[in-house]
Amino acid sequence: MKKIRRIGIITCGGDCGGLNAVVKSVTQTACLLGVETMVIPNGYAGLYNLIDIETPAFLTPERVDMIDANLAGSEAGHSRVKIAKIKDPNKYERIKAGLEKFSIDGLVISGGDDTGSVIVDLAEKGIKCVHVPKTMDLDLQPYSVGGDSSLNRIAQFTEELKTTGLSHNRIMIVEVFGRYVGHTALRGGIGAEADCILIPEIPVDYDVVYRHMKKRYMERVERSYVRSGTYTIVVSEGIRDIRGEYIYDESAGVDAFGHKKLTGAGKYVRRELETRMNNDPEMKEFMKKKGLFVPGVYELPEIREVVPSHLVRSGHSSVFDVNFGKEAGAAAVKLLLEGIHGCNSGKGTGQQNLLHAHL
Repeated sequence: MKKIRRIGIITCGGDCGGLNAVVKSVTQTACLLGVETMVIPNGYAGLYNLIDIETPAFLTPERVDMIDANLAGSEAGHSRVKIAKIKDPNKYERIKAGLEKFSIDGLVISGGDDTGSVIVDLAEKGIKCVHVPKTMDLDLQPYSVGGDSSLNRIAQFTEELKTTGLSHNRIMIVEVFGRYVGHTALRGGIGAEADCILIPEIPVDYDVVYRHMKKRYMERVERSYVRSGTYTIVVSEGIRDIRGEYIYDESAGVDAFGHKKLTGAGKYVRRELETRMNNDPEMKEFMKKKGLFVPGVYELPEIREVVPSHLVRSGHSSVFDVNFGKEAGAAAVKLLLEGIHGCNSGKGTGQQNLLHAHL
């Protein structure tokens, strides 16, 4: 077995908290074990173009000391590239030539589900790599780098939006990332004490949602000495309707991996609730009774959707993600040095840790 002397570090997919901790940990651990590290910039795009790089970015303890592990995102850069889709019949030979040019013996790659599928592809082509699980969607294994940071920000934004909701008597809808799973919406929504949380795992009956919204909203206005009320909904981007069909904006297209871009869930929920409210005479009567009704101008409570989008994966990492990122990064180095590759360095069951194993 060839000894690992130099490791390449790649971060791919969406940015999130904890990634800089992974980059630092890989370098620090490798250095302690007498192994060099080099950043391959900009994800799989950088891996494909590695052969053309003139000035390599070797990492030293002094250099990584300048990287702030508490900041979200990655100093290594990102891209969404599926190697198999590159229109170059010699793409794998090109990648191997780039690795050979810089004497890189193995790769530590941090990314999510799509990144992991490419790792399987690379492993099958004989490229040694270990996957550090990273995804704020939490759809890869029990926990992955980035989840806690995004949950905290979702909870913070949702909680803070209650002030503007109360100020204007609005119903506030917060649409968050998550693709086909509801972990971010559910956990972030619970953390913010949202009134309603809509997730892909449970098809939505909007009649039920509207009845609950109406009841809670009226109760809050009734007990407020200034007749003020609000209602907060957190919705995952991948929700389904009562028939089980996913809700998304067809005009958004697909991403680099061929997945439909799941946007428009918040807008869809708003329209469904507005339709029911407009057809509900009791709501108008309630507004009149409470002195909130203005004919032709302000007849019903306003419903607003907010999409914090990339704000939930930006800013600072949580302490948990910094710790987990460093632990998973160090584990990846040790796996490579022990001759174990094509696998996952994160915590979980043996089956989950060998999710992408081709040993």
